[in-house]
Amino acid sequence: VQLQASGGGLVQAGGSLRLSCAVSRGTLRLNIMAWYRQTPREERELVARIVSNGNINYADSVKGRFTISKDNADTELYLQMNSLKPEDTGVYFCAINGWTPTTGSVTYWGQGTLVTVSS
Repeated sequence: VQLQASGGGLVQAGGSLRLSCAVSRGTLRLNIMAWYRQTPREERELVARIVSNGNINYADSVKGRFTISKDNADTELYLQMNSLKPEDTGVYFCAINGWTPTTGSVTYWGQGTLVTVSS
């Protein structure tokens, strides 16, 4: 299983960025595809996730500004980030949770991509 996140960068407050995560999941049966972020002040927090039943959840701090999506083959995960704020600055990680007969439930993480929002 491999996850490769990209799309981070430096943007002014009010701007937009689109993060992408290329997913190679092998035989993993997907349950959740998600974006997390690590900010200077906080522990790693969930930003948004898509559950296999179709449910989508967002952190309260990003509702109405961020949109999570994926392709039909579950090989690409996206995070469209609009109206960015300085407090959105951090390292963004994509993650997938799934199941195989060998591992049971397991979570894999991408390497992270840095988002910096200037005021």
